Amino acid sequence: MNKSKQRSLYLVSLGCPKNLVDSEVIAGNLLSNGAVWAYTPDEATVYVINTCAFLPEAREEAACEIEQAVEWKSAAPQERTIVVCGCLSQYDKDGAFAARFPEVDLWAGVDDLERLNLILDGKAEVSRSTGYLYSCNAPLLPLTLEHIAYLKIADGCNNICSYCAIPSLRGALRSRPLADIVHEAENCIANGAKELIIVAQDITAYGADRPEAKEDLPALLTALDALEGDFGIRLLYTHPAHYTDAMFEVMSRMKHLIPYVDIPLQHIDDKILKAMNRHVDSARIREVISSLRKAVPGITIRTTFITGLPGEGEEEFARLEKFIREMKFDRLGVFPYSPEPGTPAAVMPGQVPLEVAEERAAKLMARQRGAMKRANKKLIGRTMKVLVDAVEENWATARGSADAPDIDNAVFVENISSRVRPGSVLEVEIIDTDRCDLVATVKKGKRK
Repeated sequence: MNKSKQRSLYLVSLGCPKNLVDSEVIAGNLLSNGAVWAYTPDEATVYVINTCAFLPEAREEAACEIEQAVEWKSAAPQERTIVVCGCLSQYDKDGAFAARFPEVDLWAGVDDLERLNLILDGKAEVSRSTGYLYSCNAPLLPLTLEHIAYLKIADGCNNICSYCAIPSLRGALRSRPLADIVHEAENCIANGAKELIIVAQDITAYGADRPEAKEDLPALLTALDALEGDFGIRLLYTHPAHYTDAMFEVMSRMKHLIPYVDIPLQHIDDKILKAMNRHVDSARIREVISSLRKAVPGITIRTTFITGLPGEGEEEFARLEKFIREMKFDRLGVFPYSPEPGTPAAVMPGQVPLEVAEERAAKLMARQRGAMKRANKKLIGRTMKVLVDAVEENWATARGSADAPDIDNAVFVENISSRVRPGSVLEVEIIDTDRCDLVATVKKGKRK
C-alpha cells in the first residue's frame, strides 16, 4: 500500500475532543515513523480522516470530507492514499460506506491508532476489535493550542444507554492506570498547559473496570490536584448516576478545579429516563445538581437533553421544559432524537416523528438563548479572569471559567497590549454582550 518513499501526512479530525486525542496519537505514530507533516492537501501523499459516527449528522460530515479526499486523490491516484479511521470504520459493519467510496485505500478501526504505519507498509492487518488504550509513552503530536491539553483517561462505555451506539463502536469501558495519567499531566504542565481537560465517554466511571486497582475519579483528581504549577482542571462528560459523596468532597477542596462541569442529563421524566436506561431517576438528578452547587459555589453546569425519545408525549416534554426553567442551567444543548440502527430505542414503540422532536428541541434552545442573553447582560460591569486562546491585532479571543474550548462561548477583549499572547491570563471588565458572547476590556492596571 506504500505509494511513496516518504509519506507526507494531511490529517482531518472530526468529532469531539476524545476523537482529537486519537488524532494526536495517529499523527504521532506516522510522524515518528518517518512521515512529514503537510499543512495542505496538495502537499500530502496520505490523507487521513479520523471520523465520528455518533449521529447521522456526524456520518454525513465524514462522508463530505471523504468526498473531498476522493477529489484530491483523483489528481494523482497512483501517488496518493486515503485512510479513514475511527468510529465510521467500526460503524460500517455492512460495508455500505466502503462500497460508496471505493477510492478509500484503508478503513482502519479504533484499535489501529498506533499501527497505521505498519498497516500502510503491509506489515499488519486492520483490527476490528475495541481493546486499545493509549499510554503516556505513545508517540503523540499535540493538535491543540499549547496552553490546552486533553487528558483522555478511559475509552469505551458500559452504560448501554438505549439510544446510544457508542458501546458498539468503542467497546467496553477500559481505564488507564492512574500513574500513567498523572505522568502525562506532568508532561503537559511542563510544556506550558494551563488547562487540563479531563475526557472519556464517562469520566465518572473511571476505574470501575479495574476495582482491584482501587483507582477512581476522586483518587485521580486528588493526584492531579497535588501537582505543582499554574493550571486548572476542567471536567467534561460526567454521568449523574456515578457521582458519589467522595466525588463531591474532593471537588469541594480542589485548588486547581475550574468551577465547571459537563453532566449530560438527557431528560428528567422518570418514564423516559428508564426507557433511556440511564440508571438514575429524577430525584437523584436533583440531588446531584444540588450537591454540585453546594460543593463548588458558583459552579457552571453544562448539560444536554434529548427530545423525542420513543414514548415522550406532551406531558413528558412539559416536565422537561419545567425542569429546565427551574434549574437555570448556565450552558445547555438539546438534540432531537434520531433512531440509531442496532440500539434498543430504535425499535421501541411510540416513535416520535422527527419534526416533533426537532420542534421541541428548538423550543428549548430558544428559551436557553434568551436566558443566556439575560444572564450575560447582568455581567456588564463585573470583572473576571480569562485565558486567551487567540490574538488578532489588538483583540483577543478568550474564555472564562464558564466556557470550555470549542464548545461554549467566548470573551472578546479589546485594546490588548502587544505583549498578550495565546495562553496569557488577563483580568478584564465586561463592557458589552455580543449575542451569547461577552465583550471586555483589560482592567486598568492589569495589562500584560
